[in-house]
Amino acid sequence: MKSNTTSSTTSPSLFTDAMPRRGFLRTLGATVGSLALPAMLAPQLRAAASPRTKLGVATNGFNLTNDEMAQLAADAKLDCVQLFFTQKDSNYWKYNRPVDVSAVTEAECHRIAKAYRSRGLEIQALGVYANLIEPDEAEREKNFQYFADMMRIAKTMDVHMLLTECGSIIVPGKGRDLSASLDEKTWPRLVEITRRLIPLAEKHDVVIAIESYFQDLLGSATAVRYFMEEINHPRIRALLDPANLLPHNTLEEMFNALAPYICAMHAKDRKLHVTHGVAAGKGDLDYRKYIALARQHCPQIPLILEYVNEKTYQAALEHVRSFM
Repeated sequence: MKSNTTSSTTSPSLFTDAMPRRGFLRTLGATVGSLALPAMLAPQLRAAASPRTKLGVATNGFNLTNDEMAQLAADAKLDCVQLFFTQKDSNYWKYNRPVDVSAVTEAECHRIAKAYRSRGLEIQALGVYANLIEPDEAEREKNFQYFADMMRIAKTMDVHMLLTECGSIIVPGKGRDLSASLDEKTWPRLVEITRRLIPLAEKHDVVIAIESYFQDLLGSATAVRYFMEEINHPRIRALLDPANLLPHNTLEEMFNALAPYICAMHAKDRKLHVTHGVAAGKGDLDYRKYIALARQHCPQIPLILEYVNEKTYQAALEHVRSFM
């Protein structure tokens, strides 16, 4: 649902003559209330209002084993990872395609998880990224089963979030077929398969975080909001990657539309009017504003570096930390 129009959440009718008086009374009440608080509480209140934003990294850009990946993240003083099965010793992931993960046994799950947790790292989520809008019913069922298998793995690893996009119809050698991906038949397919996933998500105690992308069906903050409202279930939430919505929405529009639904956030970048994303600090995303809005709306949610590898993660991390 590609859209170049943006909407405002502020209605002109809200600006009435009574607003200045109400605003003054609210300000006065807040001031009086703060004066009545014991002075010894002020430091604790400031700390509660501005918690330290956790930082993590998505593992799919690195050509390392799980132990090497975990050690790199620990040495960088990160808090968590979004784990993709792309490591040298657990290579079971392909973008937008189902994968046979039968080799990821219970023992393998515990081995992989131990590599990260033994170094004090949280595994925030597992990356799935199955194609939920696949037009061929048999192929779409394979994607559904892959998702179900990854839920089993998540439960075994004691991970409570799975990541995906809605999916794209990709033609080998040509890339995304935008016409097919945005066809009006894809929306009901996405809704139907998402609703089928919900009972499994409840069974395995996971949340499915759906990432948006400006060339996909969920290509704007408004489209994601409509989808969340239609699904209307706490097991289906949004992964906000501002670089993916930058061509269609301002940062304020993203948070205004999606704040109640956000459960994960990425930290990468994009040059305006350019398709490919880049590491944080290499594009046009206003990171000062992004981090301020993230702290305002989603203070407990980590920022996860993406589109980085062994050579680029340090510069991206330094860029993000410079605004924290």
